[in-house]
Amino acid sequence: MATWKQIVFALVILVAAAAAWVRFFPGAPDVLARWGIDWAYAATPPTGAVDNAGQAGSSNAAGQRVTIVALPAAAAIINDRLQAIGTGRANASVTVNPYNSGRLVEFLVESGAHVEKGQVIATLDSDTEVIAQDRAKVALQDAQAKLDRVKSLRASNAATAVAVADAEVVLANAKLALRDAELALQRRSIVAPIAGVVGILPIAAGNYVTSQSAVATLDDRSSILVEFWVPERFAAAVKIGAQLSATPIANPNKAYTGTVSAIDNHIDEASRTLLVKAKIANPADSLRAGMSFQISMKFPGDSYPAVSPLAIQWGSDGAYIWAIVDGKAKRVAVRIIQRNTETVLIDAPIVSGDMVVTEGTQSVSEGSAVRIAGEEHRAADADG
Repeated sequence: MATWKQIVFALVILVAAAAAWVRFFPGAPDVLARWGIDWAYAATPPTGAVDNAGQAGSSNAAGQRVTIVALPAAAAIINDRLQAIGTGRANASVTVNPYNSGRLVEFLVESGAHVEKGQVIATLDSDTEVIAQDRAKVALQDAQAKLDRVKSLRASNAATAVAVADAEVVLANAKLALRDAELALQRRSIVAPIAGVVGILPIAAGNYVTSQSAVATLDDRSSILVEFWVPERFAAAVKIGAQLSATPIANPNKAYTGTVSAIDNHIDEASRTLLVKAKIANPADSLRAGMSFQISMKFPGDSYPAVSPLAIQWGSDGAYIWAIVDGKAKRVAVRIIQRNTETVLIDAPIVSGDMVVTEGTQSVSEGSAVRIAGEEHRAADADG
């Protein structure tokens, strides 16, 4: 083939490709406008739109209105409800250990019993401590008698003031020794540090225990603390004292009302969640530590316009929609917030009720006159 024929053939292919690009590429008008040749797109006849009967309509040439399908934008709220799974904990849980080592003589409570703070729950062998207490009492009596004799001698100048002072020091030390013996004897009794319910006793009387041995566990179930994790988008919305609903997973027909009692001071980097604790009253003692709960919280949320997924178009500068203003098409840039099955939430300068083109978008351009399919029939029905 001659060289000039090859050149002509290549030019024809380039022109055809350019025409196809101008015709079918959604962002072509913007690109041509930036190049200063938007007349090329204007000269290209747009594809047919849907008329009142749902068929392809006439073109938009010579100012003729294009028939399109449009739906009103709606308002949708997101981030208004939080659902989470939480785990119950006792309001206070304590493992009881003895102060000293010794033989466990007796348990004074049983598993499941409710005890008050300071109540004796078990005792250790205390023979040595009883003897030490008696010895301290004898020493105290002897010191008191010696002080009395020295004071009598001092009254007749038979003893010095220094002797009286020494006798007083001996008496003070004897009193301290007695208090020490009494404390040692007192600590042979294991008492409940909190009010609560006794768990299953891990050992039996007669065993030798140390200060590291767990004698019993106590749970204060007057209220239940529920721990749950909150996505970071709700971190600023959760406040101390905020109300929530907690439903036991094992009993979904029963819901409890609680309040947020504690919020962690940082977000977990691995899960991007925030640890929150809520307190639930348990006057009937129907809840237990370790139970799982369905947590539900309500917030004001964020409102955004919602449009049909068909309305979203893409150009070289991102997503946009065609809004109808005074019977003309207006291109509106949008930022997609959330995609749902039937709607797309967007951030755009439109409000609920504004008409947005969903079908026939390929036939409209900025400022072109449009006619909404079926609008005349609806107006006639309204007049009738």
